[in-house]
Amino acid sequence: MATLFAALADTTRLRLLNLMAGREVCVCYFVDVLRQSQPKISRHLAYLRRAGIVVSRREGKWMHYRICTPVEVGAASILTAALTSLRDDKQMQADLTRLDRACCTPQRLVMPQGAPRPALLPSLRES
Repeated sequence: MATLFAALADTTRLRLLNLMAGREVCVCYFVDVLRQSQPKISRHLAYLRRAGIVVSRREGKWMHYRICTPVEVGAASILTAALTSLRDDKQMQADLTRLDRACCTPQRLVMPQGAPRPALLPSLRES
């Protein structure tokens, strides 16, 4: 449980989780939306993976990330509550707006020429 709380104790990681809520997102979109370097984003994503709340998959040269709900009921409810509370935060809403714009105009992004757009997931409970 301490690892989960530590993972949720960083603004960048919360922003990443907010962007992944209900969808799978390629790293290149995180870099563009959060306006942070790819190595920094990757370090935060690795932290979330080690905490067991994010999983990744490779598709060619693209890395995709999505939320993986913890098996432990208490941890799952904490994560769900955190994600729900993020929806009301102005910065989190602005990040989602930037993600939507990036998805509609991927040609304006520097890195992801040909990058797959974030895909909506059928359920947050998928692992």
